[in-house]
Amino acid sequence: MEKNRYHKYKRIFVIVADSMGIGNAPDAKNYNDEGANTFGHIAHYSETFNVPTLTELGIGLICPNNKMPIHSSPLGVVARMTEQSIGKDTLTGHFELMGLKVIHPFPSFTETGFPKELIDKIENFSGRKVIGNISASGTEIIKQLGEEQLKTGALIVYTSADSVLQIAANEAVIPLDELYKICSYVRKLTTEHKEWQVGRIIARPFVGTNKENFTRTTNRHDYALKPFDKTVLNYLSEDGFDVIAIGKINDIFDGYGITKATRTISNHDGMEKTTAYLDQEFTGLCFTNLVDFDALYGHRRNLPGYKMAIEEFDQDLKQFIKKMHEEDLVIIVADHGNDPIHHGTDHTREMVPFIAYSRKLNGKLLPDFETFANVAATIADNFNVKKPAIGKSMMEEL
Repeated sequence: MEKNRYHKYKRIFVIVADSMGIGNAPDAKNYNDEGANTFGHIAHYSETFNVPTLTELGIGLICPNNKMPIHSSPLGVVARMTEQSIGKDTLTGHFELMGLKVIHPFPSFTETGFPKELIDKIENFSGRKVIGNISASGTEIIKQLGEEQLKTGALIVYTSADSVLQIAANEAVIPLDELYKICSYVRKLTTEHKEWQVGRIIARPFVGTNKENFTRTTNRHDYALKPFDKTVLNYLSEDGFDVIAIGKINDIFDGYGITKATRTISNHDGMEKTTAYLDQEFTGLCFTNLVDFDALYGHRRNLPGYKMAIEEFDQDLKQFIKKMHEEDLVIIVADHGNDPIHHGTDHTREMVPFIAYSRKLNGKLLPDFETFANVAATIADNFNVKKPAIGKSMMEEL
């Protein structure tokens, strides 16, 4: 692709550190999340916190804490981003990062469970009984109901404060193909009924023989609502650029606007696969989600585990930066918070980081962004494609 097809960077890598918020959003009170600070609290309550790469990039400027020096001359361009969309879930955050403002929150069933009519349809289609139908932690509900599921072949259906319907089943009883078929049906069913139109249906397979050893596997599969409008992903792919999705990005956008997708089994695997693309020829966007921060540690309120995951990411990021080319830009962001010392087990409404690095830019602290969509606007500006309806390009700063 000719040089004049892009402004400054041939390749942009966006890495979503899923749930790594950096302090409560201005409207956190509306979500009962005042005081939340995922990254800051992990730093504060950890005896040690070794993140030299993020420190040098300048994260201390946007999330000051007692464990790292503040670099007055950071290597990265950094800012705090505030979300315009209503909600604090995966779809809302990712959609806004790519240029869509969600003004109608996806329905949730935290207090009530799912309607009997919906449950009846799931049972009739699958030929299996539904158990659960409550809001619960995924690891706790398989401890609670996994043995019954193993004996009866029932489907464990549950939700959370997010707009999700999750179906857990032991792989020894319900084969993956069958579980995926059921989840695909539920996605179609809920899409056709607006009042049931949850953001995601998630297949949650697990293995084990009793509650002491039940373990969720990496065969999770998300069935998300297709974005309600085009994003910068569409504008890129329609104009002939590569749009590479790593991790659950393809699931989140239901493949909309994506030209190539790669699944991952862990944060480290996601970073290895993202780093490998530095050695491959492409022009466009590589978009990665690292879900372990959220799924394994945030929701489980596991501060030591989250801390270790950030430290591992910091080392992986160091290796990634070493291999970057002159015309590569990396932008590290998050989609929401999930403070491991906050009440409950759900996401927290937080500001998120914007940390950009290339060999060309001069590091600095920028004023707070009014929307996550500045990321989409910057990408669109660089590749000279249609800009999203919201967001301001930061390309002049990069």
